[in-house]
Amino acid sequence: MMNETKYGYEKILDEVSLEDARARVVEALAAEGFGVLTEIDVKATLKKKLDVDFRPYVILGACNPKLAHRTLEAEPQIGLLLPCNVVLQESRDGVVLSIAKPKALFALVENSALDSVVGEVDERLRRVLESVS
Repeated sequence: MMNETKYGYEKILDEVSLEDARARVVEALAAEGFGVLTEIDVKATLKKKLDVDFRPYVILGACNPKLAHRTLEAEPQIGLLLPCNVVLQESRDGVVLSIAKPKALFALVENSALDSVVGEVDERLRRVLESVS
């Protein structure tokens, strides 16, 4: 079941490891035309930089090149809001998969030329979330 927050979508994947969840998410993103440009292992970074123990937490920066190009053509500074972030984190209930809500992020930009592409990105990312189990 998908939950919606003010700025994202999320669901809990039970009985799956974070590594398996990551592989499923990357596959689902690819099916919607997205690739992973960046990957941040927050747990490893906090341990290395602060010597802090933190739960497994990974941020994937996903990008659909065709949609990103359309967006950049309409709004050159939109790179400040790219790529689309996808978070995987372990919790007591399983792996929490969260995806930033494009409509919420792009609401900061007053450019109606972005409406159709933002709607398409939002739909594709919702399908990613819904397809991962």
